[in-house]
Amino acid sequence: MKVAVVGVTGLVGGVMCKVLEERNFPVGTFLAVASARSVGKEVKFRGESYTVIGMEEAVAEKPDIAIFSAGGGTSLEWAPRFAETGTAVIDNSSAWRMDPTKKLVVPEVNAHVLTKEDKIIANPNCSTIQMVMALAPLHRAYQIKRVVVSTYQSFTGTGMKAVKQYQLERKGFEPKPDEMAYHYPIFENCLPQCDVFLDNDYTKEEMKLVHETRKILGDDSIGVTATAVRVPVHGGHSESVNVEFARPFDLAEARRLLEGMPGLVVLDDPKNFKYPMPLLAKNRDEVFVGRIRRDESAPNGLNLWIVADNLRKGAATNAIQIAEYLLEHELLAPKRVTA
Repeated sequence: MKVAVVGVTGLVGGVMCKVLEERNFPVGTFLAVASARSVGKEVKFRGESYTVIGMEEAVAEKPDIAIFSAGGGTSLEWAPRFAETGTAVIDNSSAWRMDPTKKLVVPEVNAHVLTKEDKIIANPNCSTIQMVMALAPLHRAYQIKRVVVSTYQSFTGTGMKAVKQYQLERKGFEPKPDEMAYHYPIFENCLPQCDVFLDNDYTKEEMKLVHETRKILGDDSIGVTATAVRVPVHGGHSESVNVEFARPFDLAEARRLLEGMPGLVVLDDPKNFKYPMPLLAKNRDEVFVGRIRRDESAPNGLNLWIVADNLRKGAATNAIQIAEYLLEHELLAPKRVTA
C-alpha cells in the first residue's frame, strides 16, 4: 500500500513511523510528508532514508492512506484535498473531531461505525482515548450518568517545543521566551492549564473530554466535567476518574468487564503496591486501569485510575489501528488495494 505520514518530522509523526514498523503494516510505498520548512530533510523508515516531500507532491501521489499529525489548520486545508483523490485520511488533530459528518473513532470501542464512504476519519484526543477505553464496557452495562475526571498529562503531549523547554529547565538553564511552550516552568511543576482557556473558564482540553466522550460513546446525556493538568512526566497521561452509574453495579462484575475489554489491562493489586503508572505505560500500546474501588460517598459511584502512553495509544497507535481496521474490513477504495 502507498502510505503517507503527514507531519512526519514532528513528535507524533516520528512515533507513527515507529508503530507502522512494529505492527508490520503493509507499506509498499512510504511518503514522508511535512510543511515547506521541512521539505528536503531526511527521515528513516524501516532502515531506509526518505526525503521529506511537500503537500502538493504528496496529494499528486494519491496514497491509499494518509495519516495526519500536522495541526488543525493544515488538516482543514489539506485533508479534503487528499480525500478528493480517494485517499483515506486519518487525522490526529482536533480539526474534524466534532464535525457531525466525520466519525471519531477508538477502534476497540466504535470502529463499527466506519464505512467505505468515510474518507476523513478523526483520531480522538489522547486523554479521551484512554478514558473511553475503560468507560465503554461499563457504560454498556450500567449506563453512565456522570463522569468527573482530573488528568495528569505528560508535557510530551504539547510537542517538541515543550520537550525542549523541559530539557533546558532540567539541565538548569532558563529558556528564552521563544523557547517556552508554557507560561511557566514545567520542570518540578504542575500547570493547571492544558491548551487555551475558553469563555466558560474551562480549557479546550477539558472540553474535548466532555464533547468527545459523548460522541464516541454515542450518548449526549452523559455529564462530564474535567480538570486537565500538565505534569513533568515523560511516560504518558494519567487520569483520576469518578463515574456515577444510573444502575447499581457489582464491583467484581465491573472488574470482569474491564478485564474483558480488548486493549485494556487491569493492574490493580494495592496490597502488593501494583497499580498503573506512566513508567509502566511508556512505549506500550495498552491502556492500564487500576485503583478500582467503590465511591463510598455515592450509591452507584466507582473510582478508576487510568494510564496510557499519550504518544502511542493516545495518538499514533490508535490512528494506525484505524488504518488496520479499514484494511481488514475492506473499507478502502477498491482501486487503492493492491496484492
